[in-house]
Amino acid sequence: MIPQLITSSRIEERDRKRDRVQDENVDRRSFLKVMGAVSVSSSLPKAAFGLHPASGPMVEQSAGTGYDAGAKPKYSIKFGVIGLDHYHIMGMTAAVIRGGGELVSFYSNLPQAIADFQKMYPNARLAGSEDEILDDPSLQLIAGAPIPRLRTPLGIRAMKQGKDFLSDKPAVTTLDQLEQVRKVSAETGKMFAIMYSERLEVRAAVQAGYLVKAGAIGKVVQTVNIAPHKVNDITRPDWFWDPAEYGGILCDIGSHQADQFVYYTGSTTAEVTAAQIANVNHPAHPKFQDFGDMMFHGNGGAGYVRVDWFTPNGLTVWGDGRLFILGTDGYIELRKYIDIAGKPGGNHLFMVDQKQVTFMDCSKVELPFGPQFVSDIVNRTHTGQNQEQALLAAELVLKAQKAAKVLTFNN
Repeated sequence: MIPQLITSSRIEERDRKRDRVQDENVDRRSFLKVMGAVSVSSSLPKAAFGLHPASGPMVEQSAGTGYDAGAKPKYSIKFGVIGLDHYHIMGMTAAVIRGGGELVSFYSNLPQAIADFQKMYPNARLAGSEDEILDDPSLQLIAGAPIPRLRTPLGIRAMKQGKDFLSDKPAVTTLDQLEQVRKVSAETGKMFAIMYSERLEVRAAVQAGYLVKAGAIGKVVQTVNIAPHKVNDITRPDWFWDPAEYGGILCDIGSHQADQFVYYTGSTTAEVTAAQIANVNHPAHPKFQDFGDMMFHGNGGAGYVRVDWFTPNGLTVWGDGRLFILGTDGYIELRKYIDIAGKPGGNHLFMVDQKQVTFMDCSKVELPFGPQFVSDIVNRTHTGQNQEQALLAAELVLKAQKAAKVLTFNN
């Protein structure tokens, strides 16, 4: 009998069957190993994985007010507002009024902004021009939020007219502007203050300042700021997309974070360690920067900042802003605007020290900047804001922006 020939196709089919059986055996063994590991892991103590529970339950408390907001302001001033290009001016105005300021007049050339401002401050008079406000001898302060590149020129005019100036951030968009600010402020003796609202007007950030100054976490080593923002494309004016107008992402929203680095570390001198920027996801606006980060080192500590315009629409607030303050004896975390872990509202502060874990609800902490700043104007002090530190924060972001490496992601 002639043996049956085995064709190549039959050989291939036999090999495929054998491979399938082997694969099934491997898959079955892998599955049993994984399930066995799950069963074993469920019976192991958390310490086996380095997941040690806290030494005791978290202590929860409400932070005290820290400042007597119910007290009548000790001092009063008259002030005017110029420039409503960013609605930060609403909060800036409220802070000055809260501190004893009387809003006399305001000016803008934006009809909708004028209408919105008048709804909030109906007793303020709409002036016919900027000069009408700057020339008013009864005013001691000008607050302004025009397009960012125009803020320094406005502030210089105000100081030369014998008035202090409170600017929205970023207050300066170039190093040349910063040099002018320092020069004119020194010559006139007038203040060029900057509303870094993510510290000055955030209750948890105020409470963190109290804790740091009290030595609750020892000496500050580093601050880490994570500052995402929601871009809201359809509501943004043309200048929002042009770095020449707003200074760039590090200069703009990074200025808040540089202020916190300077303030919490107590640095009086500092430099930029590294910086980078990118336009990752906005090809329709090729000059725009939607991502950036930077590192600082100062005589009081180190700092890291990440800023971006990638807050997803699923988040109910404009950004899940976080601040971490590392100290030699503990650390603080702020969840400023939301706690995605479930605690309602914002102004959440967590502190871990050598004794325990503490959660503080900071929603009742009073905001001292307004009264302090008005007092500073009257008494020529710098309690509400240290002028040199405010400008140091501006200097850092300007240098970071200038030196930043531009990243491209092609994949």
